[in-house]
Amino acid sequence: MILGISGSGRKNKMIHQAIQEIMNRLEKPGQIISLAGKKINGCNGCTGCAEDNICKQIDDWNEIARMMIQADIIIFGAPNYYGMINALAHACLERTFSFRHRGSFTLEDKIGVSLSTNRNYTTSDPVKSKIQLFMKTNKMKVLGHVTVGCYDQCYECGFGELCEVGNVVRKHGKLEKIEKKHLPPEVQDQPETMQEIQSIAHKINNFTLQSF
Repeated sequence: MILGISGSGRKNKMIHQAIQEIMNRLEKPGQIISLAGKKINGCNGCTGCAEDNICKQIDDWNEIARMMIQADIIIFGAPNYYGMINALAHACLERTFSFRHRGSFTLEDKIGVSLSTNRNYTTSDPVKSKIQLFMKTNKMKVLGHVTVGCYDQCYECGFGELCEVGNVVRKHGKLEKIEKKHLPPEVQDQPETMQEIQSIAHKINNFTLQSF
């Protein structure tokens, strides 16, 4: 199974769109889970998972965990908030510590693909580093990464056209109204992103053709 996880707290935004574009190009069926609206606690350090690699907290993460265990390929994407991975996606990754105890790694040898919103944002990519750290410490095999253009919340908050500290005014100056021409391009309108999506989908298809 190919599992896509959109770590954004906002439904159907850039990360979800990019994962969907990857899925659309795959020869094997896949499933996407959005973390938007889900209750996922961070690890509380209870060590209840040490005996059997199963987290003992009960929330929406447990079903995600079951699907990660069933998956052969995990595509995980998250946005960049405040120069780091968003809290919801971090909590999801943090809980995977329950998968690795006493020499047993539940996700070992699964294939991982990472996505982050970072294009034209900064030269470094802490979100990519965090996601791939989770994959590598769980002994997964990282197949590649896709960088997606971001869509600032400033365009939808209701005050963006006049907010002097927001990205709308920073990019366009003060506006009477935010129009379609001012909006960041959707994933399909990002040539570099679409090229990376096509490339990673090709890699996944080659892998699945050899393995299944």
